[in-house]
Amino acid sequence: MPEFKQVRSVLAVKDLPVSVAFYRDSLDFTVDLEADGWCFLSRGGFRLMLGHCPDEIPAGQIKDHSYFAYVVVEGVDALHEEFRARGLASLPAPESKPWGMREFMVTTPDGHRIMFAEDLGSVG
Repeated sequence: MPEFKQVRSVLAVKDLPVSVAFYRDSLDFTVDLEADGWCFLSRGGFRLMLGHCPDEIPAGQIKDHSYFAYVVVEGVDALHEEFRARGLASLPAPESKPWGMREFMVTTPDGHRIMFAEDLGSVG
């Protein structure tokens, strides 16, 4: 049976250097490759391909459609604190949800939204 090996999210961004700095400095992603209007970044199993698209509608203008990833992690509260320490002071606090996940959202400079979550069964 075919097996999914990896997921890479592809995002259009207005200002590639600003977006790269956000993912690198605020979310601790590693820059894997930069070439020809593209930047490939990763943190653990989370892979991104950012494409410089200055003339496209920014994600922040498409409201609920700006969500692009729901990332399940271990240690969601510690991750939240890490992001705050890296300068994302206005992050909403993690919340325990009725569907059994503890989660918080990050909004990027372009308005893309990422939900980071942990299964409540694994939260100590």
